[in-house]
Amino acid sequence: MKYFAFLNFIALLSCHSDKQVKMKAQQKSAIENYVQAYNSFKIEGMLKDLDPSVIFENISNGKVDLATDGVVAFKEQAEAAKSYFTKRKQTITNWVFADRVVTVDIQYEAVLAMDFPNGLKKGDSLQLSGRSVFYFKDGKIIKIQDRGNA
Repeated sequence: MKYFAFLNFIALLSCHSDKQVKMKAQQKSAIENYVQAYNSFKIEGMLKDLDPSVIFENISNGKVDLATDGVVAFKEQAEAAKSYFTKRKQTITNWVFADRVVTVDIQYEAVLAMDFPNGLKKGDSLQLSGRSVFYFKDGKIIKIQDRGNA
């Protein structure tokens, strides 16, 4: 009887582990699709795995300096941001999976398409590092937090 219970326990762990492996693969695929679409300026591709009620927050120096609520507002902001750069590229350098939250470290490169009020000029190159945190529910991204470092 104890042997049978042990086998059931192992089978349960295996099923749970398989579910986690599938969830992790789905989350990684969604984030990779998002980053690839971002790098290619393809807004519809960025939206593909977002929940309709997605929340986006850009956090600098510990403060939210940009936030959107819902996929429509996210799309509007993403469309507007396209005009800021002639080139942009996010490269994921590290992954941390924790159930429904995935944190990725990002190396970011961009070339500005316009002058900015802070003194940056059209044609200037940016190189930044940061972290993005993706929150998932039912296979969709429900929240993205971008946390930048200079």
